[in-house]
Amino acid sequence: MTKPKRIYLAGPEVFFPADEHQAIVAEKKRLLQEYGLEGIDPLDTELALSANEAKFRRGHRIYRANRELMDSCQAIIANLTPFRGISADPGTVFEVGYMIGQGKPAFGFTLESRYYRERAGATDLDELGHTIEDFEMSDNLMIEGGIYSSGGQLFVAEQPGEHRYFSAELFRRCVRAIAHA
Repeated sequence: MTKPKRIYLAGPEVFFPADEHQAIVAEKKRLLQEYGLEGIDPLDTELALSANEAKFRRGHRIYRANRELMDSCQAIIANLTPFRGISADPGTVFEVGYMIGQGKPAFGFTLESRYYRERAGATDLDELGHTIEDFEMSDNLMIEGGIYSSGGQLFVAEQPGEHRYFSAELFRRCVRAIAHA
């Protein structure tokens, strides 16, 4: 039997309370297993952190550990639902770019059905006079363009999920797309 394809699970869930994070990740991993795939969460590292360690050093160690996890995976599924603003979590966006940079396919989902421009105020300029892009995309063109260029897909919710940041059905669509890629 061959080892299952490993899929890196990126998203803001790492910032949720432990019980919420664990429940969502468990469901993601279960859905992946149905297709013979293995889900790898950023918190799946063997990293031991010390409260005595400087926060800056701790942050760099977490970065390296997550990069090693991404290196061990063949694709990524990213939760690109806007988090702490009108766009996806910046760490998640980095992880998508990192995987695409390695030539790995990126798949994503968002529970926000409005285009980026609509979320930004649906005008040509923001309050500082800066242009707001208008390409009828779910987020910045580099994110969505990168996903599609990698051979992946971005799935957009047509209705709310069971959690503000998660829909099992939307995630399942990502899994099916990877399984049939």
